[in-house]
Amino acid sequence: MKKIFSIFGPTGIGKSSLSIKLAKRINGEIIGVDSRQIYDGISIGTAQPSKKQLNEIPHHLIGFKKLNETISSGEYLDLIDLKIEDIISRGKSPILCGGTGLYFKSLIEGIFQGSHTNIKIRKKLESDYDNDKIKLYNKLKKIDPEYSEKVHINNKKRLIRALEIFETTGIPLSKNFNLSSKKSKYVENYFFIYLNTDNSFLHPRIEERLNQMIDQGMIEEVKSIMSKQIDISHIDYIGFRELKEYLEKKISIEESKEKIFIRTRQYAKRQNKWFNSNKYDLSFDIEKITSNDIVDKLIQIN
Repeated sequence: MKKIFSIFGPTGIGKSSLSIKLAKRINGEIIGVDSRQIYDGISIGTAQPSKKQLNEIPHHLIGFKKLNETISSGEYLDLIDLKIEDIISRGKSPILCGGTGLYFKSLIEGIFQGSHTNIKIRKKLESDYDNDKIKLYNKLKKIDPEYSEKVHINNKKRLIRALEIFETTGIPLSKNFNLSSKKSKYVENYFFIYLNTDNSFLHPRIEERLNQMIDQGMIEEVKSIMSKQIDISHIDYIGFRELKEYLEKKISIEESKEKIFIRTRQYAKRQNKWFNSNKYDLSFDIEKITSNDIVDKLIQIN
């Protein structure tokens, strides 16, 4: 069986466009591996592939969840395997693409099957975080010092998930990984490609993309969520809080954009830290090589 190319890297680096170019060359279809892009109704703010891109190449696991729904890593792993099986059965090549490191890690190392989502516990932890996130972070450090080193105190989603898993299983998340028993059936076929570059090259791309997102209707997207009064705290949608403050006339649009830009840079930094601490098969600095040359090199490998 051929390799399953899996393209990952920080936000704004060009994963989607590269995946589409590769898919066109190898008769491929793209499977999203992103914890935010799975949601419908926030396509602009989560930088989902555009309608034009979706029409160019079939995409899977993009915008298929309602905003008030949640999904565990184990459920996502099952969906990825099912999509891979379907794509291969039709004589096409699956390509994974995304920025959620935990999902990529789970494909290889597996998921501890005893860890389940507990909405009641999660809601309590979210409330505790909002009241005193320092106290909650110190709790994680005491419970799981190894994993606390990988989680920033401001990363609400990962911090709460780690504590939720401990409270539901009695086992720290770092130990959960060690006890993993459920892996992707295609674990031997994945070929991981990490896209990276210096911040001096990435940050202007992030800022340019933010301006495009605003022009495309990101403010209206946030306004729509506000009007429906949907709780999206479990998504950690970068830009929602900042644009909500703008719409409530608490800050200017310039201040809102600057806050979003800062949060996005911080998110990219966390992504790179995660990816650099894990294994990959090949890495490309996108400042030093064109996407067409990357595609040519990957085709030679396969």
